[in-house]
Amino acid sequence: MKQLKRARWWAAVGLMLWLPFLAACGGNASPSASNATATTVAGITAVASAAATVSPVSPVASASPALTTTSAPATTDTATTSAEPSATGEATTSVATTDTTITTTASAATATTGSPAPASTTQTAPLGSKSQLEYGVVAHLYYTDRDRVLTLAGFGNFDWIRQQVPWKDTEKADHTCGCEELDQIVDAVSNKHKKLLLSIVKAPDFATGHKGDNGMPQDPQSFARFVSLLLNRYKGKVQAIEVWNEQNLAVENAGHVTPADASRYVELLKAGYTAIKAIDPSVIVVAGGLSSTGVNDPAIAVADGDYLKAMYAYHNGEIKNYFDVQGFHPSDTLHSPDEKFGEPSTTKPLGAGWDNSTTHYFRHIEDVRAVMEQAGIGDHKIWITEMGWATKNTTLGYEYGNDISQEQQAEFLEGALQRIKDNYDYVGAAFIWNLNFAIPWTQQGNSLHEQASFGLLNGDWSPRPAFTRVQGFISKAKSGQ
Repeated sequence: MKQLKRARWWAAVGLMLWLPFLAACGGNASPSASNATATTVAGITAVASAAATVSPVSPVASASPALTTTSAPATTDTATTSAEPSATGEATTSVATTDTTITTTASAATATTGSPAPASTTQTAPLGSKSQLEYGVVAHLYYTDRDRVLTLAGFGNFDWIRQQVPWKDTEKADHTCGCEELDQIVDAVSNKHKKLLLSIVKAPDFATGHKGDNGMPQDPQSFARFVSLLLNRYKGKVQAIEVWNEQNLAVENAGHVTPADASRYVELLKAGYTAIKAIDPSVIVVAGGLSSTGVNDPAIAVADGDYLKAMYAYHNGEIKNYFDVQGFHPSDTLHSPDEKFGEPSTTKPLGAGWDNSTTHYFRHIEDVRAVMEQAGIGDHKIWITEMGWATKNTTLGYEYGNDISQEQQAEFLEGALQRIKDNYDYVGAAFIWNLNFAIPWTQQGNSLHEQASFGLLNGDWSPRPAFTRVQGFISKAKSGQ
């Protein structure tokens, strides 16, 4: 989220001198607006409500995307209220920051440019191939020092950046693009040689026919027109598009959702896929990751397994021809990544709850995979487009994070990546939720917001233990260890 394009000319010595400044000093842009749709990576309350929308300080051509939080469904009645990266065999430079360390790999590229080597621009094979697992992170790049954010993402060894794009804040009523801020985001990611996944959400009023409902459009072709607008504008700079986000939640579906809405989603996906491939066949189309929940209540959610089955059954399974990879959002709550529903927990406090549904476990991905295979869609990979563990926070529904330390968060994230690498060859990419949401929330006086608690960075830009653990894991994985 920051504009730090000077990183390219740092020399290796300059990097050592400048990185403390990079991690400790503040940004140079307005602190607010964001990927408008909140994550539902976690366990959630029994009442879904839109809450605490923070208006941006610096508006763009249309209403600006804002940091937003939403309570999402829970399936439990009980909710309780540095490490260094491993050696990679390459020389490393460790630069101390406020409370832990960022380690940068001293490769040939670092020695000549002072910045991490650019990620490969070769795309992940989207279907059932044995291509190498790729790593991404969800970033907040609106109205911030995005160059600084992307520099830190480079130090973290991430291949991909996922940015959510609120459609309602991007396309104007006359169907032109209010894209001034998004233009800068796309260019910044491209200039850092990172691959970009855009998650498109929240249709504008002129597409839904209702004021402020943020749901899917009445006519799927209006979505096709919008993604065409974006891809024609950013051709070659966007490598993947995720069509909607957690569409099994009422809050993402105009406040009401039933299994029948899965057919509307498939029609939206078909229109988007057709338009995307007509412009750039190389762009990977991600079927929106569902919120992992067992709740079936039209005012809250449809259980993700039920919604997925309805998607796959619609029109005799025609969906299989209209997406490349299936998005997935685990809701890990208090459990380590290796724990399985129905087995005693070895990590969470006794009586803490969040153990009455398989959807509260990272290994729920195995249930989702079984649904895909039963539907004959096993040739499509899964992309985990949001994964993470909350820590201490004050947001209703995420209280379980108060039982997870930052050190445990680091351990769980590293363990989850290891489990994916060792056990889930059907996963093509894994995106950490999130990199830097703590920074705008801290600037707005809410450092204990749940979105901040998931972050790899603290509100003062210093890395959490999770940053260095994930950084080290990815470095080892890419070196073949």
